[in-house]
Amino acid sequence: MKKIKLELIEKIKRKEAVVGILGLGYVGLPLSISFSEAGFKVIGFDIDRQKVEMLMNGVSFIEHINSNSIEKIIQLGFEATCDITKVEEMDALIVCVPTPLNKYREPDLSFVINIIESCMPYIRSGQVLSLESTTYPGTTEEELLPRIESEGYKIGTDFFLLYSPEREDPGNKKFTTQNIPKVVGGHTKACLQVGEELYSKAINKVVKVSSTKVAEMSKLLENIHRSVNIGLVNEMKIIADSMGIDIHEVIRAAATKPFGFTPYYPGPGLGGHCIPIDPFYLTWKSREYNINTRFIELAGEINTNMPKWVAQKVMNALNDREKSLKKSKILILGLAYKKNIDDARESPSIELINILMDKGAIIEYSDPHIPTYEKLNMKSVEITPININKYDLILLVTDHDLFDFEMILNNAKVIVDTRDVYKRKYQNVEKA
Repeated sequence: MKKIKLELIEKIKRKEAVVGILGLGYVGLPLSISFSEAGFKVIGFDIDRQKVEMLMNGVSFIEHINSNSIEKIIQLGFEATCDITKVEEMDALIVCVPTPLNKYREPDLSFVINIIESCMPYIRSGQVLSLESTTYPGTTEEELLPRIESEGYKIGTDFFLLYSPEREDPGNKKFTTQNIPKVVGGHTKACLQVGEELYSKAINKVVKVSSTKVAEMSKLLENIHRSVNIGLVNEMKIIADSMGIDIHEVIRAAATKPFGFTPYYPGPGLGGHCIPIDPFYLTWKSREYNINTRFIELAGEINTNMPKWVAQKVMNALNDREKSLKKSKILILGLAYKKNIDDARESPSIELINILMDKGAIIEYSDPHIPTYEKLNMKSVEITPININKYDLILLVTDHDLFDFEMILNNAKVIVDTRDVYKRKYQNVEKA
């Protein structure tokens, strides 16, 4: 049965293998571009018909991905579809769907399980399936493996199973899908051989690990490392603020040490689909082994509470000017969870809007990358001197390069700055 593995590897080497990307979001679409540009026929599947139609018309729905890139891969043979039966045509199936938390902060694998079960009637011998969605260690073995084996396939012999965590950083021009090293774990050695061959054709460096569990845990460690360190520096910010010390100046001073220190920067809270969510996947799974992840959970608690701390700074800034928060007009600068992108998932801006609105403030937002936000039924306000002067307070949450910060400074009554944009002390700027 080694013949099936060798045939698949040879097919990949000759770039005759059809690569299927299941989920065309912030992870799946860049991956589709990388494999298409590497010379593979790529079929992208998504349940969102509007996304599929836009892509087939050569239009990108993600701001930092140029529509020219979509037109180019269509010319190379890329096909977007809502037809799950296309799975039969794919030699490689790469799953890139969301893994959110439910309301109890427990893993929600419904997107993964739904797409895998939808694929089951159409899988065949000689395919490789790779899960890229962030999840807890053991997911590939516990959720994917039994479903594939129930169809009569033997993993590592006539069907191949991988876990390879996504490492996308939307809007980062330095690091792309192609030049970010790719961790790959296979269920068997044969699976790993197939996975290395597949990913090495589209990505510069493949990092092989001994199992899918190691690969799953590596992704969680990457994001928990950031969560814990951001939680530490956010706590340091609260302490420094109470002592009248500028935490950003402290960080800049500490960062001059050439060893043993890596600078992390405080903010109004965590955002995006990874860092606010991924640590809780491990804390949930650890309970199965009677382990309390106190350190991880404490960092998560600090980071989760940062919007409340910022809201208190807003109230204090208004009180200092003899204004009540209730009925005050506040403009949130930046809805995206980080600068220069159009992604508002888990953004601290959303939490801040909800907190301040609940306390009676009149809230609007301005974000050049997100003209409308349907979940809150809000539209972005144009930044002009007259508009800025209308507000009792400007809350700077996301420091997009497109903002004219000098003009905002000159026309705002008071600014609460959560990103250290205004590094010097100005009379109308409060640090948060």
